[in-house]
Amino acid sequence: MTLKAGPQLLLLLGLLVVGFSFGAKAHPLRLSLCEIEYSSDQQLLTISLRLFVTDVNEALVFDPDSKQLALGQPDESAAAEQLLLAYLDRFFHVRANGEQVDLRIKSKRLKGEGDNTALALLFEHRLAPPLTSLEIRNAVFTDLFFDQNNIVYVHVDDDSKSLMLSKKTPAHKLTF
Repeated sequence: MTLKAGPQLLLLLGLLVVGFSFGAKAHPLRLSLCEIEYSSDQQLLTISLRLFVTDVNEALVFDPDSKQLALGQPDESAAAEQLLLAYLDRFFHVRANGEQVDLRIKSKRLKGEGDNTALALLFEHRLAPPLTSLEIRNAVFTDLFFDQNNIVYVHVDDDSKSLMLSKKTPAHKLTF
């Protein structure tokens, strides 16, 4: 049995192929991952934040494929970290016991490859116990993408919680 394809079907198939090739370029997920851990024994609050590099470039220099900042690379731009921290200051914060945590990057590295490369940031903050409340605002990239979701895992000693923050719900407060 042979199948004959009409010109309309061939045009539709061609448009689908072109559409998928454009869609395949960008990573399919609009999300970030944040993990916050507090150890009362060590009196240490750590914040790990993972962001897609293409999203970071879109937010900072309006070009997802830009090599200008080279975040986390040996040839990183002198202004890259300052631009990133200024952006995070607008869209991401953590308050512990009502006091804003000062975000200073302890380390940054790249994970993954191609359009799925993520920038992993680590922040540390000394905090004497007890931890009574934690307010997290994670609205990163919600200014750019209507469907952005930001997953937050919180581990306080032996207690764990998970949150999904978005444009509609950018912040959440936990009490312990």
